Amino acid sequence: MFDTSKEAIIFDLGGVLLNLDYDLTEKAFISLGMENFRESYSQLQQTQLFDRFECGEVSSFHFINQLLDRLPAGSTANQVVHAWDAMILDFPAERLNRLEELSKNYRLFLLSNTNDLHIDAVRRSLEKTAGHRELERYFEKTYFSSAVGMRKPDEKIFEFVCAENNLNPSSTLFIDDSPQHVEGAKKVGIDAVLLEKNKEVFDLPFFLA
Repeated sequence: MFDTSKEAIIFDLGGVLLNLDYDLTEKAFISLGMENFRESYSQLQQTQLFDRFECGEVSSFHFINQLLDRLPAGSTANQVVHAWDAMILDFPAERLNRLEELSKNYRLFLLSNTNDLHIDAVRRSLEKTAGHRELERYFEKTYFSSAVGMRKPDEKIFEFVCAENNLNPSSTLFIDDSPQHVEGAKKVGIDAVLLEKNKEVFDLPFFLA
């Protein structure tokens, strides 16, 4: 049974469709010698460097060099990229299959705060599961913060997605694992749901009705 009150579903990526482990990136940087990494990056609070990287305002080259400046002499760019990507885990095949099923009844969109380095890592992860890198195959349109120059929870990015695709916010469902992003979506009238940690997105009541 499908909920006919909703026409579109906007999915977050990391922590919802793609498995993540932020601790792995922290541990990787600590092992490289950045003992205060937690102060620079967390899921809820980011320094200006990370914010600007997620909005595409600084290049991957600049981002890597900024982190190298905080690491012991002799550290390499490849080590930084490897540590930064350590949080990117797997795409469970069942989730991809469910997206394909849902696309027959709903307009599906992806909205992610994602930087250029992680986008590449995400595509590599997808390839391991699905044999291709085309994340766009599962959605009508994908939105990455680094490409559009806006990031969640800013209301502007939700308004932008709705306007560009002629979406009625009240007929749109948004799913994210960060409470501040859910609140941002609600401010523009979208029906937003928080996916709690260690819960499966397709076990949400909406998908079990």
